[in-house]
Amino acid sequence: MSEKKLHNVRYALNGVKIAWQEEFSFRIEILATLLVLLLGWFFEISRTEWLFVVFMISLVLSAEVFNTALEELCDKFKSDPDPHIAKIKDLAAAAVLIAAIAAFVIGATIFVPYFRALL
Repeated sequence: MSEKKLHNVRYALNGVKIAWQEEFSFRIEILATLLVLLLGWFFEISRTEWLFVVFMISLVLSAEVFNTALEELCDKFKSDPDPHIAKIKDLAAAAVLIAAIAAFVIGATIFVPYFRALL
């Protein structure tokens, strides 16, 4: 691996570290991720179900990181209240919400039958 590629990985991991340290929502989403991964392992979900689970986890976490990055960028250029900045932040937060709702629906579709089978 070239030195530049190694630095790129370090920068990306630093971004994950920043998201973990500064964003409560990211920490909650990571905990939810761990729970879902444990449930997937416990219920021995299918390969296709794993693909959906991993895709949705990555979508939600990516949306959260993009939202955080956009908020940081907005705050850098305009610290005082501005209706345009508020709109941008609300739209970015909406993207995270939409991804999270989709993840919940897909997760419920996958896991509810497994829970029903336990009962």
